[in-house]
Parts: sequence; C-alpha cells; structure tokens
Amino acid sequence: MKALFVAGTGTDLGKTHVACALLRTARARGATVDAFKPVVSGFDPNAPETSDPARLAAALGRPDDWAKVSPRRYRAPLAPNLAARLEDETLVMADLVADCQTWLAGRDSAFALIEGAGGVMSPMTDDATNLDLMLALDLPVLLVAGSYLGTASHLLTALEVLRARGLTVAAIVISESLGAPDLAQTVDMLRVFERRTPIVVAPRDADWEAAELLDRL
Repeated sequence: MKALFVAGTGTDLGKTHVACALLRTARARGATVDAFKPVVSGFDPNAPETSDPARLAAALGRPDDWAKVSPRRYRAPLAPNLAARLEDETLVMADLVADCQTWLAGRDSAFALIEGAGGVMSPMTDDATNLDLMLALDLPVLLVAGSYLGTASHLLTALEVLRARGLTVAAIVISESLGAPDLAQTVDMLRVFERRTPIVVAPRDADWEAAELLDRL
C-alpha cells in the first residue's frame, strides 16, 4: 500500500481539494483508495455534507462514510485542541497517533491518504503540533502550498522544518489561491529555489485531475 500524509504550509490552502483529486484520479485508474482525517474542527453536524470529511468520502465513492473518515469532529472553527476543549474534551497526541496507526493497519487499499489539520506547525493538542503527528507516523509527505504573495517564504520554511526532522517530501502542490498573483509566475519562481522535489500545479478548477501528481508519487 502506498500511503502519504497530506500537509499544508498553512490553513485553508486546498489540502482537501488536492487529496480529493488524487483519490478520484487513482480510482479512475482502477486503484482501491482510502482516506483518513483524524481530527477536524469547524464541523457543522447539521450540514455534514459541507465538511472536509464529506468531501473526502465522496471522492472515495462512499459519500455516507464521512464519520469513518474523521472520527473526532468539533464544531468551533479553531485549532483542534481549542475546539475540543469547548466540548469538554482534551486531545492527546498519543491518541491521535494510535487512531492513525490503527487505521493504517486495517487498510488493504492500494493508495491511502492521511490529511492533517492546518499547517505543518499548527497545534493539534495542547503540547504537540501536526509535525509531531507526522514524525510519529513517518509517512512520505505531500506538501500543499498556496500561490498568494508570501507563499515562497512559507513553503521554503516548511520544507526546511520537514527535512531537518528527517521526513521525506514526496511532492509539492501549489494550490491556486483566490485573488493571488499570476499562478505560472509564482510556480516558476518557486522552482528556482526548490529543485529537489517535484512541484505540481493545482488550479482552482473543480474538475482538476491529478494525473501528473499521481505519476510523480
């Protein structure tokens, strides 16, 4: 099984958009796929179909499985630890790691994704970040960045952090940001500074197919 951790250089950059495109493309090629987002905040239980877990479940071809995709769901649009606290719960990194490891052990899919929450260094618990989860799982990382002004600094900083901790970055996806500078120009600039890892462009077209990205993984 090929498994990847989908991480972002920040929040709301298109991690789920990219993950869903990958899952749909892999399925179209006949591969069995699965996805897991261990914790999600900003979840509206009255409209689950609008959530990231529901989008991932739909991309899997199992739209009713959103609860299995994300077993820990919190209403407040805050960092997961803060959102959980508002519901009288405390998130513990060891529990999140165990959730992911149990999920991975139970998969027989050809292609599986685990999606983080927020950016590489976003808090997940009161004393641990997304990076701690990635280190514990030690999966190749698919790093998603935006195309807004300043994304170069955020992307290169995230790459330095991941590599300094010994994690492998399998590919970089530049997800087009609304109202951002010219996408092609931004990508050309980034390729000058980052030559070690494939960089793939993800336009904000809902019909974007991730064939190029899947071929590079």
